[in-house]
Formats: sequence, C-alpha cells, structure tokens
Amino acid sequence: MGSDSVRGLGRRRLLGWSGAATAAMVADGGRAAAAGPGRAAAPADGADGADTVPPDTRPGGAYDRYLAKLAAEGDFSGVVLLSHRGRTVLSRSYGMADKERGIRNHPGIAFNLSSAGKPFGPVAVLQLAQQGRLHLWDTVGAHLKGFAEEVAEKVTLHHLLSGTSGLDSPPEDLERVFQSREEVREYCERWARQARPVAAPGTPTEHAGAEIAIPAMIVEAVTGTTYWDYVEENVFRRCGMTGTAFFTRPQWLTDRHLAHSYMRQADGSLVDAVRNLDKGSQDPYQLGKNPARTFVDAPGDGGFATAPDLVRFAHALTDGTLLDRHYAELLTGPKIPHAPQGGGLARGAAFPVDASFGAYQMPVGIVNGQWLKGRAGVNPGSFASWNIYPDTGWVGVILGNQDGAPFPQIIEEEMRAVLGPARDAG
Repeated sequence: MGSDSVRGLGRRRLLGWSGAATAAMVADGGRAAAAGPGRAAAPADGADGADTVPPDTRPGGAYDRYLAKLAAEGDFSGVVLLSHRGRTVLSRSYGMADKERGIRNHPGIAFNLSSAGKPFGPVAVLQLAQQGRLHLWDTVGAHLKGFAEEVAEKVTLHHLLSGTSGLDSPPEDLERVFQSREEVREYCERWARQARPVAAPGTPTEHAGAEIAIPAMIVEAVTGTTYWDYVEENVFRRCGMTGTAFFTRPQWLTDRHLAHSYMRQADGSLVDAVRNLDKGSQDPYQLGKNPARTFVDAPGDGGFATAPDLVRFAHALTDGTLLDRHYAELLTGPKIPHAPQGGGLARGAAFPVDASFGAYQMPVGIVNGQWLKGRAGVNPGSFASWNIYPDTGWVGVILGNQDGAPFPQIIEEEMRAVLGPARDAG
C-alpha cells in the first residue's frame, strides 16, 4: 500500500499514495559532483565492506551514466543525491526549476514532496508521545470531536499511523482553488470527519487519506498550534533543514528556490502547474489534478524539501535529533507484513523483496539481505523519493519536477548502485 521503494513500484502504487514536496549548492551545468556542507566529495574505501563505496555509485559510475542519458533525452529534470555515512558521493542536477525565469535546478532547489512528506506527521506524534502528551493507544475521540462514534471510540493513533484504521477515503474536490491556509485547514477537517469504517480497526487500509489528516488534527489539538508550524519548528528546524517548509502557492510563484511542477498534457506538451491553475494532469491515475490549487499542502501531507535537507532528515531520525532511540526504532519498526510481491520494482525484473512491512506511514523491507527504509510520492509534475540503507550507511534522494520521467526505474537504478545486482531468488 503506497508509493514506496520497497513494495512493487508500479505507477498505480506510486500514485495511490500521492496526496490531493540549505544554502544553494549549484552543480556545474548539472554535472559536477557536489559535496554536502563541510564534507569531502567521496569517502575512501575501508576494509569493512559496509565502508566500501561501490563503483556504480561514484561520479562516472553506472547510476551517474544512466541519469545523464535520461536527462540528455529530455526524460528527467531534477536533482539526485547519494550520501554515504554523511558524506556526499554523488550529486547531480538537470533541467530547469522555472523555465519562464530561466532558473536551473541545483541542490538548493526545493521540490514538492507529495507523499514523501507523510512521515513528518508520525515523527510529530511520536515526539508528543515521548513527552507523555498523548499515547499511541489513544482513540480519535480522546482528542477530537465531531467524528462518527465507531471512529471516535474504536480507531486509535496506532491504527492511523500504521495504516490499519479500516477507514475509507472520502471523495475530494479536485477542482476547487483554495485561497488561504485557513481555508485548506478547515476543508481538510470537514473532509476527515466524513471518513467511515469499511473494515474493523486493525485491518490494513488501502490509501485512506483520513489516516494522514486525523493525526495532524490531533497534533494541533495537543499543541495548540497548526500542524505546519509545529513540524517546521520541531522537525525541520531541529534538523537544520533550512530549505524545507510548507510553502504556499504565492511563495511557489515568487521564490527562486522552489521547483515548478511541469504537467504533461494530452498533446504531449508540458505546462507549469503553478502558472496554469485551470489545467490539470492528463495522467490517467491523476486526471484533472493540479497540486497548486490547494494553496498549501494539506496538514499531514507534502511540503517542499531540498535533497541535502532530506539527507539531514534521514540522519536526524537515528542520531537523537528528532526522537530518542526507542521512539526512533518505533517509527520505522516493522508493523504489518505485506503480502508477497511478484517480480521486481520495474517491469518485473530487478529486486525481489525478501520481506516487506508497513511501518508508521512508511514502508520498510529487506532487499538483497539489507534493510531498506524510505518513502516516495508523486504529484502531477513532480516526484520525490528518499531511501535509507541503514546496514551500510547510505541515503539516496531523487527529486523531479517533470511528468514522464521513469520514476520507478530511477529508484531501481539507485538501489542497484547501492545494493549491487539482485540476488537470485531461486
């Protein structure tokens, strides 16, 4: 269930999880490897296999060549980054962040995250649980009013975060153009209260949007501030994610550090979603959607982030910056086993998954004998992925701002570079 980089990364799964996104480091023409702040460009190989930098991850390696070919053919616009034990090994930028103003993509550009930003919500909830201000066994009704009795009294925070609430996903108004953060917030609260159970709590749920909205509402009820403000202060700022925020549509139009999302139209042309609110995606799985209509991403979803900031977030999940060790382990610990997956991540070819589980709004799995944890998301005109390879200290980030890129295959190539060739499942 989800746009993730562990369970089959077909287009439908990616879109099923997508919602209703530092100082600038400019790569030389999109091709020069850039190290993170104060870091060397690539670590030296060590005797321990976990410290070895595979050739395919390096500048000029297989992953780098694959990306360059995609970009040269016009099939990729965005930023990718590979980091090993906190040191940047590969950083590449291609295409334009804003074609109208001639702004190129570079590592300081922030991209719309869509579902790749959903784990920020569980981090916020676990921070409050760690402080004793709420509990994972709390029911919805312990903090919120106006929900149906079967939701208020039986659905817990754990059910919501683990994707086992049994709730449906009420229909959304995809044509509405919102004009303020408060309008978005009020609409999302009314929308979430329409959710009804379609199965008993504890039943795995297929992309129930209320599972994202309701925990965000609980964060607001407990803290007395908006979800956006809480996460920006207690997640982004703690991590030093200075290029990351829940930017609004006016900021998207004017800020030179935000990548515009270019949606594919029926005639094959690409249009700027931010400057063309009357147009929507022509992708069959997101028909009519335009991410800029929402004014700001719904509480619990999305946001904008740079690639270096997502590496900072990945490290902050485990170094005590965001959560104590036990709560950090709780965030990514396997919760719900997924059914066996057929084939690989793209075209049924590459990486058989040894085991796959749902964690708190992110999938985790064992691939090629290693843990892989992360999240991906797709919106019209944009896509995002961040993967953590904890066994060997790698973090991979992929951010794009153009429809038509082979997103699942790009993630697969990242995995192949970091993990090596897929083991023979037989």
